[in-house]
Amino acid sequence: MLALRLARGTHPLVLLRRLMVAAASAGVGFLLLSALGHALAHPEQAAGSAFRLLWCLVPIAAVVQLSVAVARTDPAARTQPGLSSVGLGPLGMALLAAVSTAVSCTLGSVFALVAFLGLRGDVGRAPHSGVADMLGAGHPLPYAGLLTLLFVVPLLSGTTTAIALRPRKPAPDNSPEPSRPAAADGPPASASASVSTGLPWGVALTAAGIALGSYAARTTPASSDSLLPLPGRLDNIPPGVVGGWVLIVIGLVLACPGLTHLCGKLLASGRPGALRLLSGRVLQEESTRLGRPLGVLCAVASGALAATQLYGTALDSTGHRPFGPLTGVGAALIMACATATVLTVALETKGARSDTTAALLRIGASPSLLRRAALLRGMVMVVVLAPISWAVAELAALPLST
Repeated sequence: MLALRLARGTHPLVLLRRLMVAAASAGVGFLLLSALGHALAHPEQAAGSAFRLLWCLVPIAAVVQLSVAVARTDPAARTQPGLSSVGLGPLGMALLAAVSTAVSCTLGSVFALVAFLGLRGDVGRAPHSGVADMLGAGHPLPYAGLLTLLFVVPLLSGTTTAIALRPRKPAPDNSPEPSRPAAADGPPASASASVSTGLPWGVALTAAGIALGSYAARTTPASSDSLLPLPGRLDNIPPGVVGGWVLIVIGLVLACPGLTHLCGKLLASGRPGALRLLSGRVLQEESTRLGRPLGVLCAVASGALAATQLYGTALDSTGHRPFGPLTGVGAALIMACATATVLTVALETKGARSDTTAALLRIGASPSLLRRAALLRGMVMVVVLAPISWAVAELAALPLST
């Protein structure tokens, strides 16, 4: 009840972000229910139905990541003096944010259920002819399985949000000398060293993933069904290819914070002006927080480019394109969630720098300088990460296309 009361008085932008989480949850819920409908309509294809459900783990992870990012920027998740006086301290606010996230995801799941039943023809209308077979129209629904699938996303998102926002004890500072301010010499040496160590590990894992995928693709019998299957063709999955993509995703997530820090260091090197110095220092300071979502976005973009190259013009054995409508929904949902997460985290970092921004404005920095610095940071990251995503996609798709 308190979460609903706080939602009524929140800023429209905050409500928009919560609606974005609800929409993403609705998309994942519809994909889960579609996998259930396919299993009901095709009981002889038990393996294919199970793999359809397994592929839903990818959009589920994207929605959970977006939910946590939105919860971090929610003003209701911050400790306030008035609420602390009634017993809602940091832990209580974290639980409140988790409940708000679960409520948003539940609203999306309810909308997915309504759309699913409507397309199946279970609410007093004829089933939609285009998707009736995919949704198992005419077959009775197991209500226990239906409710279980609908509550997967709210439970995972709420639990992950509570864990991510739980209060943590500050790490003890055992250094004998006081550290110098980050604004003068960049981030502390310990933070810079921890970011830099992730870059070689990320590069190594990405290279190992590409090598594993190439080896698995070459050792799989050459046929049209040996390519990396998407939800339209899930009966023959080369495990090595899937394992290679998992390593690539982990590698990009580990490498992007180091790449972001390196870009900031290069921007601020030499004799920079105010624009380059400000942009470079912010990239170095926010490299860990912003680099991981950027790594996920790079992995998603690489996967989309590779899948488009492999399946964009190809036909399967029955003469149809392997990209079905549900595959398109899943791909669009993953890309939208990854992009929205990066933008949300960027907004979070902007809020975390509010005191620094106010100090810069007081000493005479113009607002246009801050806007140009933000634009420069975005352009640098696009210039650096776009070729990397394209190169990873080309290297991963090359063995599968030959």
